[in-house]
Amino acid sequence: MKNLAFYIDGSWCDPLTSTQKLPVINPATQATFAQVCLASTDDAQAAINAAANAFEDWSQTSLQHRIVMVEAFLSAYQARYEDMAKAITQEMGAPASMSYDMQAEAGVGHTEAHLQYAKAVLLEQPIGDYGQLLKEPIGVCVLITPWNWPINQIICKVIPALLAGCTMVLKPSELTPMSAQLFAECIHQAGIPAGVFNLIHGTGADIGSYLTSHPLVDMVSFTGSTRAGVEIAKSAAVTVKRVSQELGGKSANIIFADADLSAQVQLGVQACMLNSGQSCDAPTRMLVEASVYNQVAKIALATVEAIALGDPQQQGDHLGPVISQDHWQKVQVLIQTGINEGATLLAGGVGKPEGYEQGYYVKPTLFGDVNNAMAIAQEEVFGPVLVLIPFSSEAQAVSIANDSPYGLGAYVSTQEMAKAHRVARKLRAGTVHINMADLEYCMPFGGYKQSGNGREYAGFGLHEFQEIKAIAGYR
Repeated sequence: MKNLAFYIDGSWCDPLTSTQKLPVINPATQATFAQVCLASTDDAQAAINAAANAFEDWSQTSLQHRIVMVEAFLSAYQARYEDMAKAITQEMGAPASMSYDMQAEAGVGHTEAHLQYAKAVLLEQPIGDYGQLLKEPIGVCVLITPWNWPINQIICKVIPALLAGCTMVLKPSELTPMSAQLFAECIHQAGIPAGVFNLIHGTGADIGSYLTSHPLVDMVSFTGSTRAGVEIAKSAAVTVKRVSQELGGKSANIIFADADLSAQVQLGVQACMLNSGQSCDAPTRMLVEASVYNQVAKIALATVEAIALGDPQQQGDHLGPVISQDHWQKVQVLIQTGINEGATLLAGGVGKPEGYEQGYYVKPTLFGDVNNAMAIAQEEVFGPVLVLIPFSSEAQAVSIANDSPYGLGAYVSTQEMAKAHRVARKLRAGTVHINMADLEYCMPFGGYKQSGNGREYAGFGLHEFQEIKAIAGYR
């Protein structure tokens, strides 16, 4: 795994023409520990051809056969579980405990959920008096995944595509190729037929548009920034492909005065900081009822100040670094922007934390006295940065929460369930968490507005890879 190559048509292979390689850097040490080969359009073409050639046979297999294949993959994945957790820690800096308990575990949980719902979602069924409803695979899919939850997003695209009968080309983030490589090894071990699953590494600049505009590709599923999502949608529109996207977020966490403040504020801060703030649905805007604003600010400050940084290789609930030097710099610029805008810096700030000069570490940062027009309330920081915004009424809280180009997640904390239900229905977001309840594997994930389109997870994710055919006069 020192020189990471491609998996095309059932075999590991080196690039056809490209000699470009990219260092894979441990963000905690800034040391290079591997190199990833970068694909050219020749390699992309080879992968697409393999998927296209395999589609006819794979699409005609029975659902039960595909379920058996995915179950074999799950066994292979579970056997490599510890390797997967270690790879994620090394390539993206997630602390060992989080990599094991959350990052790698998501691979098991989501695979099991897709298996559980496959028959209910994918089997054909009668419709009307004499019709039949067929659920057929959409075709060749290009799957582009991010670095922040690398295996979670790979699983949530590849597994439903396999179960639906699609063939595919996966382009994972070039920043986190190790977990993708392990995933491909599990696919190979499971005996998935050659050409059904293909993996190439590369940058969006080099091969992204080629993949997403290719006439043999029927669907693109992308997770990443809204900026990149817009370009992908434009590229795919030329051939009228289906495009499913999960993009950015700036989720509001509404804290009402009657909430269990000690518990809910602490949980809200911790959820924002989880994964070093590198989660698209992180509750990064804490909207606080004015009558308890000072109390909430004190609890939030104490919680932020108690957050520890540490070596990702060590067990514990500390935070690791952010993914790269470029991303560290982006977070620094936005923190400085918040200071320049006049927000009150309560904790953290710009620069490396003391004792963490090596590695891409960011100070856990808290801003008070923020208004929703500020850049730090509108732009996705994607780092351990939380802003506090006061509100005076339920209507104003909803208005501020919805005053965002994004609509991925939202959070409501109150002990009055009627109010929680009422507010949840008014929030323009794909997921609403009441009193920090976790999203279950059976629930859909996706957003409104510029947070994307389509849904992932379980049965909802399976729908994305289907074409629906009605046959009249079937019976």
